[in-house]
Amino acid sequence: MKKQQALALFAGALLILAGSAIAGSGRSDDTTMVAPAIGATIEDFTLTGTDGAAHSLKSLQGKNGVGLIFISVQCPVSNGYNGRMEKLAADYQARGINLIGINANATESAAAVKQHATDKGLTFPILKDEGNKIADRLGATRTPEAYLLDSSNHLVYHGPIDNSQNETKVESTYLRDAMDAILAGKPVTKTTALAFGCSIKRA
Repeated sequence: MKKQQALALFAGALLILAGSAIAGSGRSDDTTMVAPAIGATIEDFTLTGTDGAAHSLKSLQGKNGVGLIFISVQCPVSNGYNGRMEKLAADYQARGINLIGINANATESAAAVKQHATDKGLTFPILKDEGNKIADRLGATRTPEAYLLDSSNHLVYHGPIDNSQNETKVESTYLRDAMDAILAGKPVTKTTALAFGCSIKRA
C-alpha cells in the first residue's frame, strides 16, 4: 500500500512539474479553443502594428473583404508561406481585399515581429496580439491559420492557406479560391479545412 501511495505521489509531482514547464514556456494547448461559425460576424478590434501605432480591423480592411492570417517569427511552416502570403496581399489589395498578419505568440516580442517582417520582405500590415486576445476570440491555434471576412465582416472561410507546406505539392488553394468567390459574388465552396502548422504559444 505504501508503495502504491509513493508511486501516486511521484506521478502527481511529475504532473505538477509538467504543468509548470508548460506555463513557463507559453501555454500552447488548444483543447478549449472554439472558432466562430461560418457566417458569424467578427466584431471590430484594435491591435498595435509593427509601426508602433494602433490599428483597428475596420481601418485596415478592404472594401470587398479582409483576410486575417496568424503568423509566426520562428515557425518553419509559417515561414514557408511568407512568399505566398506576400503574393496574396499583392494580388488582392487592388481588388478590394486586404491581407493582415497577426502574431499572437507570447514567446515572440513586438520588436522581433517587426524585424521579421523587414527581413522577410513582408509589406502587408502585421499586428501584435498581446495576450492572444484575438487568437482566443477567433479560436486560432496554428501558424499559419487563415480567416476570410466579406465586406460585412461575416466569416466565410477558416482554415489553412492551401493544402501543402511544400509549394510544389499544392493542389487546393483554399484561401485564394474563397477570395475569388467573394469577388465574383458567389458563395465560398470550401468554407473550412483543418489548419496545420506550429501551435500558437499563448500567454
